[in-house]
Amino acid sequence: MGRMFFQILGSIAEFEHALMSERTHDGLAAARTRGRTGGQKPKLAPRQAKIAQQMYEETGPDGRLMYTVEQIAAEFGVTCPTIYRHLATLPAQ
Repeated sequence: MGRMFFQILGSIAEFEHALMSERTHDGLAAARTRGRTGGQKPKLAPRQAKIAQQMYEETGPDGRLMYTVEQIAAEFGVTCPTIYRHLATLPAQ
């Protein structure tokens, strides 16, 4: 008798999990149709990313780069990998 009770509880739990999963997928699909995407917003706006790229490509009179990635990151208050990630997505000027 006890074994059958646990099998019934397991079946109910499995059914509830399937319902939650279905509702989640439906909610994500509805959000996509409204133009929403998941994940965090970019740390830099497109304008900031262009400025970061210009700073990265700027050279001094001796031909060396004027700003390091660390300096650019400190200027925008982000980490170095964030700067590299944004530089990789922008087209070269």
